[in-house]
Amino acid sequence: MRTLLLNPRFPYSFWTLKESIQVDGTKALAPPLGLITVAALLPPAWELRLVDLNTQALPLEAWNWADLVMITGMLAQRESMISLIRDAKSRGKAVAVGGPYATSLSQDLLDAGADFLFRGEAEGTMPRFLAALAAGEKQGVFQEDGKLEMSMSPVPRYDLLSLEDYTIMSIQTSRGCPYDCEFCDVVSLFGRKPRYKKPEQVIRELEAVYRLGWRKGIFISDDNFIGNRQHALAILEQLTPWMKSHGEPFGFWTQASVNLGQDQELMDQMTAANFGFVFVGVESTDAASLGLSRKYHNLRNPLAESLEAINKNGLSLVASFIIGFDGEETGAGERIRNFVEELHIPMVMVNLLQAIPNTSLWRRLQEEGRLLEGKGAAGDISSREINFIPTRPEAEILAEYRQAIERLYEPSAYLRRSLEVILHMRPTRRALGVEEKTEGVAGPRDSTQKTIKQQWLGPLLRLIWRQGIRPSFRGQFWRQLLTVLQKNPSRKMRYLNHCALGETLFAFRRQVRENVLQT
Repeated sequence: MRTLLLNPRFPYSFWTLKESIQVDGTKALAPPLGLITVAALLPPAWELRLVDLNTQALPLEAWNWADLVMITGMLAQRESMISLIRDAKSRGKAVAVGGPYATSLSQDLLDAGADFLFRGEAEGTMPRFLAALAAGEKQGVFQEDGKLEMSMSPVPRYDLLSLEDYTIMSIQTSRGCPYDCEFCDVVSLFGRKPRYKKPEQVIRELEAVYRLGWRKGIFISDDNFIGNRQHALAILEQLTPWMKSHGEPFGFWTQASVNLGQDQELMDQMTAANFGFVFVGVESTDAASLGLSRKYHNLRNPLAESLEAINKNGLSLVASFIIGFDGEETGAGERIRNFVEELHIPMVMVNLLQAIPNTSLWRRLQEEGRLLEGKGAAGDISSREINFIPTRPEAEILAEYRQAIERLYEPSAYLRRSLEVILHMRPTRRALGVEEKTEGVAGPRDSTQKTIKQQWLGPLLRLIWRQGIRPSFRGQFWRQLLTVLQKNPSRKMRYLNHCALGETLFAFRRQVRENVLQT
């Protein structure tokens, strides 16, 4: 069976990190992990071809070659996904779809013409799909019976990817989250009880990307890497010696809850294994909003204290905030801005609250008659529209969102925070005389790969052009770089990483100013 695997295009948003990956010289942030996991579940005899529309155009020859088209996608990819289904059907191709969008809003994709649809995780439904094909069936919906253990999940087909297209590689060690925040769809998609890959599975996946020549960053895409502390420590216990024995080829990013800042052992183990960046859902500075949204774990300890501890211990924060919670008082955007500037958090994601299908928030607003049909992108978190009737004036919420973006993403303000956060971060273990090398930076050591200097030369030159030569704030760029070299030189690579990430925020600010301020 000749099978064409398609990853739909993502629209422009914060998370495409378009400008930052341009500094890196790549085409997309990360590969379609779900799609290459599905590929690993297909029969070995099948011929597979993967096309990521975020890195290349879909050639006509690929359409002509395929017997079956398989597409997976998120809510943010809805327009591209529906277009691909219709295009495939116009060419007489059988189409199978899956992923978060197919699970949450199945009828949309069936109406678009999909023949086969997976609801839930493919590890449990793939055998029934293959049996249906073998029996000559032409359509079907395959609903998971329950959540399988992740020991059932195979090593993804990383070999199908054009590795040079991506800034960061992805792996997954768990699914599900022990928390049940009202606005989040993780529980509806993956369950309240987290399931885990064994540490040996994780190492096998790292071995797979290592053998293919990958020597850059890896994103551990768990919704909460520390959701089970013992699981995280078990992985780190095997990961750290593996990294040392392989010349520390990867720097890791992940997502974690804010209580990481209260766990010194876990922070130490993560930095020892070369973790550098952690995405944390802060969401609000208002205790009432956190309580109403069931973000209780953000209330157990002082937020500022936990976040400061994460950064001081060598883990750079990517902090997410949301504006528009029920009962939120006027000035939420200003409170977020003051909080961010007080803690010197450079990389900040500011969102408008969206009601995502099948979340507790979605169901509550539906019961209250407050959902707005056709508003926003069916709960797409990257949308800049509110898809429900809020409890305070929408114009006020949008104005605060705009103002937060305007001020927090302003280049000089961002660079100031980037400097301060590096000056408040401890030096690397190497600088302190401990064995491990610079934390959070991938550095290939074997002679067959680029040296770390070669790997960074192109991105560094592009960054210098974008921030050290072309813009009006170029003087600030050079002054701050000199300060880092003088006061915390072992963190210079981390600092430059922050600067590169800022390119996305600067561009997003311009885009919001041009497109949102007039609406």
